[in-house]
Amino acid sequence: MSGTPSQPGTPGLLRAMNDRAALALLLEHGPLTRAQIGELTGLSKPTASQVVARLEQLDLIDVVGSVAAVRGPSAVTYGVRSNRAHAVAVDVRPFRVLSTLVDATGGEHPVAEVQLSRTASERSAVGDITTAIQAACEAAGTTPDTVVAAAVGVQGAVDPRTDDLAFVGLMPGWPRKSVRAQLEGGLGISVRIDNDVNLAAVAERVEGAGHDVDGFALLWIGDGLGLAVDLGGTLHRGAAGGAGEIGYLPVPQAGVKDLQDLIGGIAMGKLARAHDVRGRTLDAMLAELATHPQRHAVLAELAARVAVGVIPVLAVLDPPVVVLGGPTGVAGGQTLVDLVRGHIRRTTRWSPHISVSSVADHPVLRGARSVVGADLRTRLLDLVP
Repeated sequence: MSGTPSQPGTPGLLRAMNDRAALALLLEHGPLTRAQIGELTGLSKPTASQVVARLEQLDLIDVVGSVAAVRGPSAVTYGVRSNRAHAVAVDVRPFRVLSTLVDATGGEHPVAEVQLSRTASERSAVGDITTAIQAACEAAGTTPDTVVAAAVGVQGAVDPRTDDLAFVGLMPGWPRKSVRAQLEGGLGISVRIDNDVNLAAVAERVEGAGHDVDGFALLWIGDGLGLAVDLGGTLHRGAAGGAGEIGYLPVPQAGVKDLQDLIGGIAMGKLARAHDVRGRTLDAMLAELATHPQRHAVLAELAARVAVGVIPVLAVLDPPVVVLGGPTGVAGGQTLVDLVRGHIRRTTRWSPHISVSSVADHPVLRGARSVVGADLRTRLLDLVP
């Protein structure tokens, strides 16, 4: 909690503004010397020294090293005490959970993966996230008592008004009503819960194919399907959080009910086996496809199916970029992108810009990490009285 707010125009207010500005710079730039803090804030050397002293007193920063000077003694560098508070990013799958520790400075921490029970009576939302937090802390060499927040990605729609879940697949033991409230009550920390593809789109905006564009649509293709729509840096979730549940889009083809039946994990497995590409799981099959002689034939057939999902997005939104992501989209790579674009150009009036996701790995976790990391930095800034 922040201290008692200072009155406008008082020395206390100016001190608080200076302290917050310096702490924000340390969060953004990493370790800085007193002189660098002064230069970046425009403060005099004596005032910058006072700011540093106050932040040290608050236990928000500490000496982390030194910088050799051209003349005279080395200059001490100060950095934010990242162990003051932590958060955890979580990606909930049907029978496993992935998680990673998050600190205010944006440091990378190991990803932990834990298998979960397939029996609903042995599972709960609070139990799954507790497991995820403990695993992330253990992997990072710390303890859960410093964790103050979590960002959780789930395979389903989250109603922003009620935090109810809809369009949910397999989540044994999880409630459908007021999920965030139940998690916060059971865990005793702040929780943000969102659709996993929306979080992947956050990562795409920060570090992927959506970084320098006005907006984009991310089509996630894996065991399940999802669509995230970024409008100038803001995700469109819909009135009840159901925007992007494109897997339920009806498809007028014989033997096919919806888009999930056309390009989801089961459909992809059948398509691959028809070309003698094998694998017990989607990931195993995609790994086999990477070097299989029938790779192009599989992707050519898949491209026509993916186009069925992309065309309605173009017709309704006409986004600057359509990004193909998820395990299948990434495995198809530039070849799949070119085939989908070519099919759409030949068969429709659209000439879209299509890209493959360029988020290196764990896009859902990386998006959750970005979201909860921003919350964590705000919490630290609010500790300045």
